[in-house]
Amino acid sequence: MVRSGRSRIAALSVTGVLAGALLVGCGDDGDTADEAKKPAAGRDADTGDGATEAVRSAYDRTAEEETARIVLQTRTSAEGKSATVRGKGAVDLDDGDSVLTLTADGQQIEQRVVDQQLYQKPPAGQAPDDKPWVRIDLRKVAAQQRAGNQSMNDPAQSASLAKAIDDKDVVKKGTATVGGVTTTQYRVRVDVAELPDGAALSKQIGPTLPMDLWLDDQGRIRRQQVDMTIKAAPRPEGRSSQRSSEAPERVTVRTVLEFSDFGTEVEADAPPAGKVTDLTDEATKQQRSAR
Repeated sequence: MVRSGRSRIAALSVTGVLAGALLVGCGDDGDTADEAKKPAAGRDADTGDGATEAVRSAYDRTAEEETARIVLQTRTSAEGKSATVRGKGAVDLDDGDSVLTLTADGQQIEQRVVDQQLYQKPPAGQAPDDKPWVRIDLRKVAAQQRAGNQSMNDPAQSASLAKAIDDKDVVKKGTATVGGVTTTQYRVRVDVAELPDGAALSKQIGPTLPMDLWLDDQGRIRRQQVDMTIKAAPRPEGRSSQRSSEAPERVTVRTVLEFSDFGTEVEADAPPAGKVTDLTDEATKQQRSAR
């Protein structure tokens, strides 16, 4: 179903951020800027109905392909330190299942998303031999985020990005080659106030959310880049304003996705139940303590 596929594409960057949080903390990272951070060739071009419609229809056109190979990079920075997670694999754009191999700080893990359950197999020695996999129920995590007015990380809500733009928010930047394919780059500034829980979100990520899309000649997404600066949410009245030293006041996140080989086969199977430790409760507790 195209509508759900559209949600899955927007949600992939969310999965990447979560993967990074599970795999590594914020450590020193000496990476230099790579191709994903370079602006597309060409000067600022036109805005208007053509550019806006291209962006609005891109998620549906990509989801119609049903499956794709993906390359993921998420860079998280806070308090002068940064960590980068890279991944590659395949995704089913219809049901959201995916298989990824993630690397960060010299470590590698296997990740699967099956029926909205996130499974990860940490590096050797970091999980019991009899239960080498961990699981997080993404539906419960999303519900917790909604309860805390943090729906920017809710996969279902993140698909509304395309709806929260109009002509003044889209600029056609030029052309660039992505994975050997000629693409057109569009710079988008999403009006956060138009998103679900926009008033609360704007206090954390500001009034606009920068996003770049590189579309091929069929209007499909070949690369998506989202930049977020997340401020710590204010605590409700009556709760201590003192924050844990482990909770930074401001975190910047850049997530880049690249799509290729549309129609590729995706085989995502859940690990045997007896080999899995459920960490959903721990993940939701961390969210509550961070607010």
